[in-house]
Parts: sequence; C-alpha cells; structure tokens
Amino acid sequence: MRTRKEMKRQARQTLKQHYLLFVVVCLLAAFLGTEFAGSLSAVKSMAAGESLEDTTGAANHQGLMDVIETMLVQGEEQGRELSEQIREEEILQAEGEPALGRTRGVLANLVNDYTSGSFAVSILSALTEATGSQMISRAVFVLLSLAFLFLVWFFIQDVYQVIARRILLEARVYQQVPVQRFLFLIRVRKWAKTAWSLLVLQMLKFLWMFTVIGYIIKRYSYYMVPYILAENPDIGALEAVTLSRRMMNGHKWQCFVFELSYIGWDLLGIFTLGITGIFYSNPYQAAAFCEYYAEIRREAKEKGIPGAEALNDTYLYEKARNRDLTAAYDDVDRRVLEMPPLKGVRGFLASFFGVTLYSRREEREYEERAMESIRVSAAVAALEGRSYPGRLFPIPEHERRTWAENLNYMRRYSPTSLILLYFIFCFIGWIFEVSQGLVMSGEFIKRGVLHGPWLPIYGTGGLLILTVLYRLRKSPIWEFLAAVVLCGSVEYLTGLSLELTHDGMKWWDYSGYFLNIQGRVCAEGLLAFGIMGLVIVYVVAPLLDNFLKKIPLKAAIVICGVLLAVFCADQLYSVKHPNTGRGITDIGDGSALVERRTDDGRTGKAEDPAEIVCHAGSEI
Repeated sequence: MRTRKEMKRQARQTLKQHYLLFVVVCLLAAFLGTEFAGSLSAVKSMAAGESLEDTTGAANHQGLMDVIETMLVQGEEQGRELSEQIREEEILQAEGEPALGRTRGVLANLVNDYTSGSFAVSILSALTEATGSQMISRAVFVLLSLAFLFLVWFFIQDVYQVIARRILLEARVYQQVPVQRFLFLIRVRKWAKTAWSLLVLQMLKFLWMFTVIGYIIKRYSYYMVPYILAENPDIGALEAVTLSRRMMNGHKWQCFVFELSYIGWDLLGIFTLGITGIFYSNPYQAAAFCEYYAEIRREAKEKGIPGAEALNDTYLYEKARNRDLTAAYDDVDRRVLEMPPLKGVRGFLASFFGVTLYSRREEREYEERAMESIRVSAAVAALEGRSYPGRLFPIPEHERRTWAENLNYMRRYSPTSLILLYFIFCFIGWIFEVSQGLVMSGEFIKRGVLHGPWLPIYGTGGLLILTVLYRLRKSPIWEFLAAVVLCGSVEYLTGLSLELTHDGMKWWDYSGYFLNIQGRVCAEGLLAFGIMGLVIVYVVAPLLDNFLKKIPLKAAIVICGVLLAVFCADQLYSVKHPNTGRGITDIGDGSALVERRTDDGRTGKAEDPAEIVCHAGSEI
C-alpha cells in the first residue's frame, strides 16, 4: 500500500489538473452542509459584519428559528409580532450599505421573508384557518416542516456526498469530467436506492452514538460506504455497510491518522476565516481520500475479501483498452464533426455570430449535424480515453432524450428572423412591464422612453445573446454567466446614458433592491437576464424561428421594413418628446412612502401606489 506522502503527492497532481472542478464540488458540498461546512461559517459571519467572537459564542441575533419557536410555544400572534420586528431591524441595518437594499424588489422580499420568518407565519396562519384549531395547525406545521427538511436531506444533501465522490474518482484517471456526470445516478436510475442506502447508514451510526466509543470506531468502519456507492450504486444498503466494515478492518487507526495529518490545514483555515479551506485544503483533502479509497479497494480485491466482487467498475480506476472502447462506441461517426466552414463574409458571420444571410438547404443540413455533433463529441471524448466511458459502466445508462429536431439551438438565424425576433422580444418585454404595473398598482402604465408598444432593451439583449454569445451555446454555464455580464452591462450603460442626456431623469431605479449598483442594475435583474437568456437560446428563439421561416421571404421583408420605419419614427419623435409621467419617470427613491419634490421645491411623500410601483426591468 502506498504511503500517505505518496497518496498526497498524487492528490496534488490531480488537484492541479482539475482545480476548478474540485473547488466547485467541495464548495457545493459546504453550501449543502454535506461536508466542509465549517469553512463557510467564518466567511458568512464576516460578510454579515459579525465579529469572530460572535461566531464562536451564542447567537444574539433573532431570526427564523426564533419566530418558529415563538409561534409554537406562545402562539401565532406573538410569532407574527416578532417576525415584523426582525424585518424592520434588518431593513434598517441594510440602509447603511446602498448595494444591500432590502426595501424593494422580489429578491429583497424573498430575503426578508426568509430571515424574518414571515413565510413561516403565513403557513401557520393558513393552517389555522383551514383546520380551525391552533393546536392542530401547530402539529401539522411541525410535521410538514420536519417532512420537508427530511426530504431535502434524504434526496439532496446526503446523496450529494456520493455524487461528489463519483466526480472526484473519475477525475483521478480522466482529463475531462463532463458536467452531465453530476446526474449519473439519474442516468442509471439509482438515485432513490442510493438515498435509501445512506439512510440505513445514518440509522446505524445513530444507534452507535449511544455507545460513544462504539460510534467513533464505527465511523471509520463505515468510512468507505459513500465511495462504494459512488462506484456501484446498485449494491444493497447492508451489503455496502458490511463491505466497508471488512475493507476497513485493520485500517481504522490508519484512517484516523490520515485525517489528523490535515490538522495544520484546518488550523490555517480558522486563521484565514475559511479562505484556505475553500480554495485549497478542502479539495486537497477530498482528492487525497479518493487516493486512499483506491488503495483500500485494491487491497480488498487482491485479498479476495467477501463482497469485493461488487466493486466492479474497472474503468473508474484504469482506462479501457482501445478495442473495448471501439466496440462500445462503434456507431460513432467522426465525420459529423467535420463540417466544412463557410468562407468570406458568410463564413465570418456564421462562425462567430450564428448568422446566415439567407436560408438554404445546406443551412438546414448544418443545423441537423450541429446537434448531432454535440452528442458525438461527448462520445469521441470517451472513445479517445479523455472522459469516463459511460457505455462501459456496469449498470446500463439511460441516455436522456435529446431536443426535438425543430428545437435545434445550434441553428443560424437569417437577418429577417433576427429583425422579427427583435421586435417580438421588445413587445414581450413591454407586455411584461405593463402587466407588472397593472398587478402592483392597478393602473395601466405605458413603460419606456418610446411611445410604441416596445422596450428596445429586451430586443437588444435577446439579439446580443443570440449573436455575440453564439460560440458559447454548447456550454450552458458559460452562456448563463456571459448573458448576466452582457445584459447587465447594456442595462447599466443605457441607464447612465439616459441620465446624462435627459438631465438626470430616470426611467428605472433599483435603489432599495437587494445588491444594486447605483440603482441602475441589481442582482434580481441580472439573475433574470441569465435565466431568460438560457430560455431564449435553447427554447423560445428556436420555436419562434420555426414559425418565422414559414413566412414567405418577400412578405417577411415587407413586415420588417414596416416595423423598422415605424420604430425609427418613434425614436426620432422621442428624442424631443420622450415618454414621461407618473409611474414612468416619477419613480421615487425606493421607500414604502416615496419622497418626491413638489413644484415649489418642498419635499413630500407620494403615497399613490402607482408612484411606488416596482420597476423591475424597466428599460427604454
């Protein structure tokens, strides 16, 4: 068996090759509370402005759990009063930092509802009304809360430790670990079975807790169960526990010393408020124990330990032979990836912006082959030994259904389609803003600088996502992040330019929204940009394009010409006569009672709901 030094050396090499992946895997485990949660506690406290002494001592800040306890012990009314008090205190605390607004917006309301416990009050109130008894409602509330927490822990938190180990074990051998591997338990349809096996494990640990010393011993006896399930999720719960116990026979003290060897990193993490743990020692330790499991597994196989035959995922530890890979992926046609590029201006527009000057048969063929190439490229990576060969997994994987042919998101859009999509997005944005105003203020408020039924920033954002971010479509994560940055930049610069050219007049103001930047952009809007960007790229735009292609080219050109002419006329007219008025440019400062300046220079309070309407996403 390799020494700790050798295993750690190999772990550092693996971590160097897959650093970002390992950090993300361990950070997600910390957020879920599965493992490494201690690394986040100091960081969260520092972000909240608490001292280190506050984090180590008893919490003196009331919150969600205090509200729930008050409701269950003293009654619903007392819980409601405490919730409202907490909400007011937190809003007042956030006023010192403009970017941490807590007075306006959906995201701010969600944050306030959670931290103040008001959502719990609402649930208990609804239960009381439905049952007609506070005692019954409290009992139902407790049972529902426990059931919810149990389901989250059972299906997500506990199972994630198996998913994380699977990802890290694959990274030991392969250069690439596709993001789809996070769903490997779904692909082999063993998510529920794995959750049950881990529940049995936790129940056994719980029973051993009553013996104190027995629990410490059994903790190391059962240490390998998550690794075993990561390799073979089809194994029975008691079988996995028994196999781990046999594998760890004679290795429990060794495992304890291995953990103890990281105490220096743990202490450094305390002094650095968890930073070193998040960005290095946690991933390093996780990689090292994957090496440790691989050694324990190899020894168990060599000694022929009963049950070791269940550890049958050979290619998780070594690459498959070429002939085996060739046999498994014999249907892979590499020619799908060899699409001759277009040349000249057409080639430049097609390759970098996904734009085709006119629709032809070769474009339709390209779309079909582009979607197929995504599937083939994943298969080629496995065929070449760069990623784990899913087809050689002992448990047959069930490939997820691909998009229907007419939802091919790798398509290229023609100029007429892009123009029509632009106006469709503008109109959808206008409908969204007007509808929001009707719901929140009860009045029709025609949003935007222009007078027509369109908000250009929605169309501009949609077109930029479809064109500028064309080369990122194969990576949804990068597409999302890029959409957030791109659309956020457009909104910020648009708001700034409007203020500079219209004497400081604003058509939207996110002051008071959670995490806003000078009132021009906010976290809520940026998150919406990212999500809607994905929806546009992968669903809405392909569906609309299928419909737009049915319009005869001559008719499409006429429609585009008319729309552009009316739009340009509206732009020219709005330069000197922009759309202004109550609920449009009279948008207040974000407080519940909006302070505004009257004609004679005095300040007053605008209490009209139309003047304090939420302008989320209000653009030109």
